[in-house]
Amino acid sequence: MSAIPKPVNEPILNFGPGSPERISLQAKLKELSAKEIEIPLIIGGAEVRTGDTGTCVMPHNHGHVLARFHQAGPAEVAQAISAAKTAWEDWSRTPLDERAQIFLKMAKLLAGPYRDIINASTMLNMSKNAFQAEIDAACELIDFWNFNCWFAQELYSHQPMYSPKPTRNSMEHRSLEGFVFAVTPFNFTSIAGNLPSAPALMGNVALWKPASSAVYPAYFIMQLFQEAGLPDGVINFIPGRGSIVGPLVMDHPDLAGVHFTGSTAVFQNMWQHIGGNIQQYKSYPRIVGETGGKDFCVAHESVDRDALVTAMVRGAFEFQGQKCSAMSRAYIPTTIWADIREQYLAEMATVKMGDPSDFSNFVNAVIDRAAFDSIKEFIDHAANADDAEVLSGGKCDDSVGYFIEPTTILTTNPEFRTMCEEIFGPVLTIYLYDPADWQATLELVDSTSPYALTGCIMAADKAAIAEASAALTHAAGNFYINDKPTGAVVGQQPFGGSRASGTNDKAGSMFNLARWVSQRTVKENFDPPRDYRYPFLAED
Repeated sequence: MSAIPKPVNEPILNFGPGSPERISLQAKLKELSAKEIEIPLIIGGAEVRTGDTGTCVMPHNHGHVLARFHQAGPAEVAQAISAAKTAWEDWSRTPLDERAQIFLKMAKLLAGPYRDIINASTMLNMSKNAFQAEIDAACELIDFWNFNCWFAQELYSHQPMYSPKPTRNSMEHRSLEGFVFAVTPFNFTSIAGNLPSAPALMGNVALWKPASSAVYPAYFIMQLFQEAGLPDGVINFIPGRGSIVGPLVMDHPDLAGVHFTGSTAVFQNMWQHIGGNIQQYKSYPRIVGETGGKDFCVAHESVDRDALVTAMVRGAFEFQGQKCSAMSRAYIPTTIWADIREQYLAEMATVKMGDPSDFSNFVNAVIDRAAFDSIKEFIDHAANADDAEVLSGGKCDDSVGYFIEPTTILTTNPEFRTMCEEIFGPVLTIYLYDPADWQATLELVDSTSPYALTGCIMAADKAAIAEASAALTHAAGNFYINDKPTGAVVGQQPFGGSRASGTNDKAGSMFNLARWVSQRTVKENFDPPRDYRYPFLAED
């Protein structure tokens, strides 16, 4: 196998005023906004139109339709499974280096001619600002494809330690026997692109059902797959209603795996569905999922005030808090709260909200009506509670777009609803603790939420950092010291959590790829025994 080059992280463009990348991206935003497209299913390389359509809209201007997409039904699901099974015959036997060359080409296409269209479509359909789109839709997805090739090579290099003469031992890393069901979320284009493609790199075939609220950028990624030379049927693009597509796919005996990012409830229902059907599958399906979080920040008295405030603003409100890793609850010492409050509220007063095409806006719209209503209900609950107050933001306006002001809640109840439940929106709840209760506070952080995705400790005191790290060992799969709990980078911080946050199979690492192969051990004997009798059988 030819050596796959060691990757480096994709440089992040900054889109400063007058920069070439800013001018180019603005032109692409204008171009895409000016037209409405039709998005078909893509099954076995062919475009399929069902006539049952949904719409892709701008969350910040929900009356503006970007595209109408066709939705899969029973016939199309069956067609996609058939196409995947046909493609599997050749793709599963294609050598890794040949598969990797296609993926490395994907990365080059995204870094080059596709960068603007993927970034712009993400900004328009998901209401991400230019920087959030760049680090997600461009850089992270480029990194996934480049690094996954390297990790796959690393995985394949794991071979038996010994081959005593006259034998030769080897390990084959085979694709799974069947197809993988990739169910992708609205909030990260990179995750949407990685969930079907990571198993495909390992020789598998996939059915890809993107979130209905983010079909638009997913369609352009599917076009990129085709241009890079991914064989027809390896990844089949079947947007549609989860209630229709999901059971049809998961009832099939050739289901080999599920690669999922989304809500905890949906993932648990999928797992339960698979468990109920376990006797009918050809193989036990691999189930890999990242679901949600109630991500924390614990500040110590010794914390750098500027660093804490910045971590709170960025960690809680970038992409409107619609990150599984977004800071949602903060524990701050009573002794420093007065200074932190003043500085934090002053910073929040400078945060602008609006259309992502206006590059001066830090915050944009939440994804859709359901999200808007759910987040608003949490804010209304806090506004009417006796043990909480809204410190900043709190206003919601859906007249043009689904806009919710970045909202800060202060509570005297460490088990207040917004301290415990996932909100998935621009809401940060703060609880003040007595520094004398440091150990009890760490125990509180560990036990308050069923999730264990990300969290951070902000402190200058090294002993406090060590204590927090030990006490919160199982509270976060990605733990940050003096940094916000968001922004994991492929090749630097493999991402995933445990408890109710998922299976912690670490996207962006070899460990995730290991889930998509099934090993075969091969022993070859060059001088096999020709007599069953062992020496101990000889008579004295």
